[in-house]
Amino acid sequence: MSQVTLHASTKRPEGSANARRLRLAGSIPGVIYGDGVAPVPVSVNAKDFRTAVSGDQGLNSLITLDADGTTFTVMAREIQRHPVRGTVAHVDFQVVDPNKPVVAEVPLHMIGDAIEVRHADWEVDQQMFSLEIRTRPDQIPNFINVDISELRAGHTIRVSDLLLPEGVVAAADPAVAVVATHAGRAAKATAGPDAASA
Repeated sequence: MSQVTLHASTKRPEGSANARRLRLAGSIPGVIYGDGVAPVPVSVNAKDFRTAVSGDQGLNSLITLDADGTTFTVMAREIQRHPVRGTVAHVDFQVVDPNKPVVAEVPLHMIGDAIEVRHADWEVDQQMFSLEIRTRPDQIPNFINVDISELRAGHTIRVSDLLLPEGVVAAADPAVAVVATHAGRAAKATAGPDAASA
């Protein structure tokens, strides 16, 4: 896992008016926090921040944050965005230990072809699109594949069924459905009113 360096200023004045001025000047207000670390208000260049989290790891990227000469190993957390423009309005940087597990959210990619489901005129319904996991920062996968090749009509793939990389465990409820199936229109019509109401 590659680690990027991001420079931060600890000299930002606090308050909503000052935060607006920072954003207009191309910076993002934020805060550094973590176990044993007193919260440190900072600001980072918006363009540099986008570059830091634009790799394959996205917001799970491990960042070396240089805050006016003091270095922290952090991950971007609690991203607040402008409600209209969608630009980052504030970011929390969580100090992490690269050798200790953290909780991260990674996307779920559905792969394969559920042939038996299609042949039964049923439909595949992806119900989870990301998964919270627990692992070391350097072991966070870019994504997790959900193979639906063996899925059958009426069956469900749950969190406990997912094949996770070594060293990665799910932080979500094992019983939660990731992918479900339901009867399509043709199957409901063939089965009659009881199936249509299912």
